[in-house]
Amino acid sequence: MDFYAVLWRELIVLKRGFWKFFASRLVNPLLYLIAFGWGIGRSVQMSQGSYLEFVIPGIVALSAMTTSFGAAGTPLNMARLYHKTLEEYLIAPVSTFSFVMGRVLAATLRGLLAALIILGLALLFRTHLPLGAAFLLVLFLTCFLFSALGVVAAMTINSHEDMANFTTFVIMPMSFLCGTFFSTSKLPMGVRQLIELLPLTHTNLALRQLASHGPFPWTALAVLLAYSLFFFALAVYTVRHCQD
Repeated sequence: MDFYAVLWRELIVLKRGFWKFFASRLVNPLLYLIAFGWGIGRSVQMSQGSYLEFVIPGIVALSAMTTSFGAAGTPLNMARLYHKTLEEYLIAPVSTFSFVMGRVLAATLRGLLAALIILGLALLFRTHLPLGAAFLLVLFLTCFLFSALGVVAAMTINSHEDMANFTTFVIMPMSFLCGTFFSTSKLPMGVRQLIELLPLTHTNLALRQLASHGPFPWTALAVLLAYSLFFFALAVYTVRHCQD
């Protein structure tokens, strides 16, 4: 399919700026690991294992979400509103489906790389998480759905400032409330039920269950798949609507 052309272009961009991307993905996770591993983590007691073992899957999920969303949303929003280069894609002999698929897969790859960087850093803290097929599948679906959400945001938000506001009001609350740094079981019932509807909550749940060799997270996997299909279909619709 012709989405390869879009994906290949994004891979070339990633290759040219790989080391800059790699370095930028190291800073925040390393600070989180130092703070929660050597700092706060030493004074926090968990019923099963150390707090560092609890928080690393959350940091992996957080980085996968923010990297994928940013990699898909910000460049596309800039291309549409400021660089005026989106039209070059829209008039090219590439279908809307292929254009969206190429952009989403490219951002998904960046999210996966960011997650793998954190897993590598975790080894420095003597913490190892199992990288089985199910673990990688959960990460892939997480990166894919937030990449697709990034495309939706980029195509519907009409200023760079509003794009930042979307991150503030949607992405940031999920970062802190969806069980990244603490268990959602401690929250009030109504708040917990609302948070359990959000995709990052299911990513954190699935990664922790897989890391602790718990029961297979079928429900969480189904929710992530449903979000992936919904956001991707919405992304295709918004790009196609932009052409009308």
